[in-house]
Amino acid sequence: MKTGHSFRMTAGAAFLLAAMAAVSAAAAPQLPARAPRQGGVYVIAHRGAHNGIPENTIPAYAKAIELGADFVEVDLRPTKDGHIVSVHNSTVDAYTQDAKGNVSDFTLDELKAMDIGSRVGLGWADTRIPTLEEIIALCRGKIGLYVDLKAADVEAVVAQLRAAGMAGDAVWYAGAGQLRKLRETCPECQPMPDPGHEKGLPRLLDMLQPKVVASSMKNLTPAMVKACHDAGALLFVDDTGPGDWAQMLAWGVDGIQTDEPEALIALLKARDAQK
Repeated sequence: MKTGHSFRMTAGAAFLLAAMAAVSAAAAPQLPARAPRQGGVYVIAHRGAHNGIPENTIPAYAKAIELGADFVEVDLRPTKDGHIVSVHNSTVDAYTQDAKGNVSDFTLDELKAMDIGSRVGLGWADTRIPTLEEIIALCRGKIGLYVDLKAADVEAVVAQLRAAGMAGDAVWYAGAGQLRKLRETCPECQPMPDPGHEKGLPRLLDMLQPKVVASSMKNLTPAMVKACHDAGALLFVDDTGPGDWAQMLAWGVDGIQTDEPEALIALLKARDAQK
């Protein structure tokens, strides 16, 4: 996530909350399929483990698996010809010198021709933008997916996850309309709404009854953690850096999304060793 969708309580959002609640009452989702590997806290590798590795790539996701992270965050966007790829920005401009423009204006073949690794180091010159199919093939049975549904079609993503048996091993971060469609399309999927500030949380918990809630360190309060836990929900939080971790752990968050998964895992292992 890091930047993205907060669930603002406008009149339209309230309508969507009610619609989502009606769907969720029929088929409440379960908790994430896998238990946290480290110290009771889920480690979410933001854009993969990308220190010295191109972000949102197969090597970054493979490194997260190697480290023992619980989830990799994937930013999903459509190509011009209907494929789904993982790219954070809406354009390719920051990733390659081969082209400029919106991800959705290129075919998959055109995107695959782009070198997105050389900006990190010449050793990564052959690194390419991954498809959702490639990500699933790598991650299935090894790590969960934290789906940041930037612009991809909900039904298309659900179809691929279901076909791979991963619908229960993913959490979904998206806007209100996308989460409503997710609940309608995939009752077994795990939507992860973000209330924004603390004042929006009680109504969200009451109407949606989510099993996972998203937040960020800039909005987090200990009261939010308690409210989520009292409602039976996990709270996954974006950090702003390692300096946040002690406070987040003291407040009892359930998952931390970070650009430093290796250091966070080391901290959690050290904490476990002291118990």
